[in-house]
Amino acid sequence: MAGPSNKRAHRDNFRSSTAKNGVVQLPRKRFYRQRAHANPFSDHQLIYPSSPEEMDWSAHYPEFAENAATAQSSTPPKMKKDVEIVDIGCGFGGLLVALAPLMPQTLMLGLEIRSNVAQFVQERIWALRSQNPGGPYQNAACLRANSMKFMPNFFKKGQLSKVFICFPDPHFKVRKHKARIVSTTLNSEYAYVMRPGGMVYTITDVEALHEWMVEHLDAHPAFERVPEEEEKSDECVGIMLKETEEGKKVERNKGPKFVALFRRLEDPPW
Repeated sequence: MAGPSNKRAHRDNFRSSTAKNGVVQLPRKRFYRQRAHANPFSDHQLIYPSSPEEMDWSAHYPEFAENAATAQSSTPPKMKKDVEIVDIGCGFGGLLVALAPLMPQTLMLGLEIRSNVAQFVQERIWALRSQNPGGPYQNAACLRANSMKFMPNFFKKGQLSKVFICFPDPHFKVRKHKARIVSTTLNSEYAYVMRPGGMVYTITDVEALHEWMVEHLDAHPAFERVPEEEEKSDECVGIMLKETEEGKKVERNKGPKFVALFRRLEDPPW
């Protein structure tokens, strides 16, 4: 009796059969399905730089890399811009795809720990670039990475202007709370890689998790909560509410969405 179908074979067949006139077609989610959550404490087979200076971003943002002559040295090619926006646990990339055309000169990156899902986002962006030559989406990319372990390996101190944490794993059981993406320790890492004035955007449909994130970010001396009026006027909030896959699912189910924004404060004069 034949075994279960091979997702990789189906993906390869789809890619080869749908390429038309040299334009790559958008991938289909059904070939990239994976468990909703991954254990962040597992030793996944991940590739990451030893320091931000060792990271080669040119393969992810070729339009923003310096000319090829600089790539002949042992150091990575220089970039015209640094990554400024990060979507932690980007899922299937809805937020990235919506934000990229609005900020075409700002490099943004999705970090996703699940291998199949990260591959889907990468192929989605490559397809959009192919369909829009010279147009938007050159500034978006996705990496498979564990944000809880390796954020400082990718980003320099004060590099990021926006960090999105959209519908993270609630980890309902108390013994699992240590795996939540917002915590006292991790908030210090976010503070390290963010510039003063930068914003942390959080959204969830779980009220208890919303209260947890607000409590822990409020308690951190590097962050202050943004007033509700300012929150509502931020165009990124509207996109976060409507364009993420989880946000759309909550909308269909007529569920609640809890949003909180936090601003990175200036460091005190030590």
